[in-house]
Amino acid sequence: MASNVDELTVQYSEGGVVTVKELDKAVLSKGAWATVLFRYQDWDARAQSYSADRYTIRRYQKRGGTYSQRSKFNISSRDQAEKIIETLQKWIGEAEG
Repeated sequence: MASNVDELTVQYSEGGVVTVKELDKAVLSKGAWATVLFRYQDWDARAQSYSADRYTIRRYQKRGGTYSQRSKFNISSRDQAEKIIETLQKWIGEAEG
């Protein structure tokens, strides 16, 4: 398990195949609780190719010097990601206005 927030990853290999390929990540918060947004792709063995980009938000708790995943939220589609962005921008705009 990772001892540094920058070491956290969703990349996963099985049988020599990268089944979850991490493309990018953004650390949203650090500390005893860390929040990380990942962009990744899943391997589709039938199609022998990777999926479209997917997104997940993970929360980790640091205990005994290492981070453990405590929760996750998978953004199910590009459409859902765009709706989240649109809603947050609207709420932030309202709060500033």
